[in-house]
Amino acid sequence: MGPESILATGLMAAAFSAIHLLAGTLSVLHRVPRNRWLSFAGGIAVAYIFLHVLPELSAHQTTFAELLGLDPVAAESLVYGIALLGLAVFYGVERMAKTSRERSRMRGEGDRLENGPLWIHVASFSVINLLIGYLLLHREETGAWSLGLYFVAMALHFLTSDFGMRQDHPQAYDRTGRWIIAAAVFGGWLLGVFVELHEVAIGLVFAFVAGGVVLNVLKEELPEERKSRFLPFFGGTALYAVLVIAERTIA
Repeated sequence: MGPESILATGLMAAAFSAIHLLAGTLSVLHRVPRNRWLSFAGGIAVAYIFLHVLPELSAHQTTFAELLGLDPVAAESLVYGIALLGLAVFYGVERMAKTSRERSRMRGEGDRLENGPLWIHVASFSVINLLIGYLLLHREETGAWSLGLYFVAMALHFLTSDFGMRQDHPQAYDRTGRWIIAAAVFGGWLLGVFVELHEVAIGLVFAFVAGGVVLNVLKEELPEERKSRFLPFFGGTALYAVLVIAERTIA
């Protein structure tokens, strides 16, 4: 990788970190019903899943078949199984957080996470941020357009996930959690600068991240209490779809 690529992706990693550190200052995002910009961001993240994540999983399926000597059906089961594992792991973390908040309310301690589930929640997001930072430099699709679309989708995904994390445990998140999560995404980029995993390992990492992103996007947009806005959500999906089609047409 050239110095220009390292510089560009380093700036993107720094921007990802800044989103976590500064998103809490954007008071306009913390309205209920849900702010239209958060629904717009969620729409882009959903479009990213269908137009980039799923096709890229298919590309990794081919890599698994070639490098591991698997037949196409086994390779397909492996890559989508890892994505399903990522979704299941993050679903389990979210259920644990919800149960913890319910226990706190029953004890009259307010709508807060207990210490153990709180730090498991932060650790889980740190892991996915580390992997997203790493994939800035090591993705199946290459090129400036692809990198730019990845950056936009992940930046907006971070914005919506940060909003959800801050609602779950505002004081602990602002005091400590956001710093850990911000450091994780930049640390993932640093890891990518110095360490290049085998193609199979990168495929496994991407599939696991894909499952986590799918779960996090859906949990932020679908629950009734979020009161998502349809038109901004649809606008985000349509805009991102147009950009992806333009990228592939020009290429």
